[in-house]
Formats: sequence, structure tokens, C-alpha cells
Amino acid sequence: MIAMFPAGSAPDIIARLAGQWLSERLGQQFVIENRPGFGGNIATEFVVRAPADGYTLLMPVSTNAVNAALYPNLNFNFIRDIAPVAGIANAPFVMAVPLSLPAKTVPEFIAYANANPGKINMASGGNGSSPHIFGELFKTMSGVDLVHVPYRGAYISDLLAGQVQVAFNPIPQSLELIRTGKLRALAVTPAKRLKALPDVPTLGEFLPGYEAIGWYGVGAPKNTPIEIIDKLSKAMTAALADPKSKARLVDLGVEPTPLTSAEFGKFIGAETEKWGKVVRFAGLKVE
Repeated sequence: MIAMFPAGSAPDIIARLAGQWLSERLGQQFVIENRPGFGGNIATEFVVRAPADGYTLLMPVSTNAVNAALYPNLNFNFIRDIAPVAGIANAPFVMAVPLSLPAKTVPEFIAYANANPGKINMASGGNGSSPHIFGELFKTMSGVDLVHVPYRGAYISDLLAGQVQVAFNPIPQSLELIRTGKLRALAVTPAKRLKALPDVPTLGEFLPGYEAIGWYGVGAPKNTPIEIIDKLSKAMTAALADPKSKARLVDLGVEPTPLTSAEFGKFIGAETEKWGKVVRFAGLKVE
């Protein structure tokens, strides 16, 4: 199973859980391989070119839906070339800042950014990654000037040190840092507050209409035999029905969202259309 981002990232964490659960149910070892870079497109193309035999899988995430519009000259078409296997979970993101930043609320952050134009760095896992696009949506709706700093690898250490001043982080890789007081959460990205962070407001409370959420699933190369897709899909659905699996995901701050192959395909199509509109509206281009 190919993860598009580095070890320790949210997609990597979910991929390792999914691999463990599938291994338990199918009696075969699942190895997670990280292939970060190019906004997840390196990993995706690797799976697109892999044999369609069920032995090379992708952990597709919301970034894939964004990339379809952000990168017009890719050597593959995500919708056409990756067969949906199963949906796993939806994941909220959190707008997080280092403790050294004086802003303690979203309005304070906006005021601080406006007073320091071009000096506030926004970290992400790369051009087109969900942290990038969710941050761009914030920039568009708030009117602030943030400097995007794309990382090929992990950026959390630089965020903690204050070398970058804000990031829109997936909850799984942020929750413990927030709970232990190492990062400050200003807001979460879904429409509703999170049970895991009940005192943290939503961005929509300050920017009406703001809503963004990540997701994780399993995909395979196109032309993978339907019986293999079905076998993997049923195993993933069974894993997500297990109370222990559900509890593990909830503990990470994500919402278990089991989807069949057909359901996941429809969901991906809708997400690709939604974020394509955001990319075009914001005039985003790959640097």
C-alpha cells in the first residue's frame, strides 16, 4: 500500500492501520511504502503504472481530488486510472500556530497577518496538498497575505519552532501536540465543532461558509479484476465495523466512514468537482 506523504503524516498513520486490519482479515502481510513528493502525484502515478493484480494499492486522500484541477498536465487521470476500493474515514483539519505567535484567536491572527503582510509563512506538505488548498481557501475568504512554504517532507518541527507561523494540519498528526500544549489550535475546518476539541471554534464561525475536510480510502490500478476489488472492499468494510477499529480512528480525531467501491467512486467524483471549482475560483497555479 503506497502512502503519498512521509512517515508520521496523517495518511501514513491511517495507511498503517488499514494495512494491519486488512492483513488480519486476509491472512497476508501488507507493507506500507511512503513515496512523498510532487503533491502526492509521484505515489499516485506509481500505482497507476503498477500491475492491476491487487498487490499494489494506493491510499488516496483528498489531495488527489484537488490535484486533478491543480495539475493540468499530469501523465494520468485520477478518476479514470485509479479504481475506488473502499472509503475509510473523513478527517477534519485544524488551523494551528506555534506558541510563539501572539495571536490566540482567528480574528487576532487575521489582524496580525494584515499588520505583517508577506511575513507570515504557511507550511504545507506540498503544492496541491490538502493543507495547502485548505489554507488557500482561508486566504481567499479572509483576504490575508500568507506566504506558502511547501515541504517535501514533514514540517511539524518547523511549525513547533516558529520557523513557519501557521499550518492547516490533519487532526491525526496534530491532536496530541494540541492536547499537550505544544501547538495552539485557533480553529477547525469542518462545519461543526469536534468532540475531540470541543472548545476550539470552527473557521466558519468567523468566515461564514468555510468548510473543508480531508478523507482517506483505498484505491487500486484500473482494470484490477472486480473480484479482487470486492474482496478488498469487503475486508475493509468488515474492519471498520469492528468496535476496536472504530475506537482507534475516533481516538485519532477522524470519523470512520466506510464506503463500498461504488459509493467511494461517487464520493471521489463529487469531491473532485468541488475542489476543482475552488482551485479555479482562487486562480491557484502550481509554483
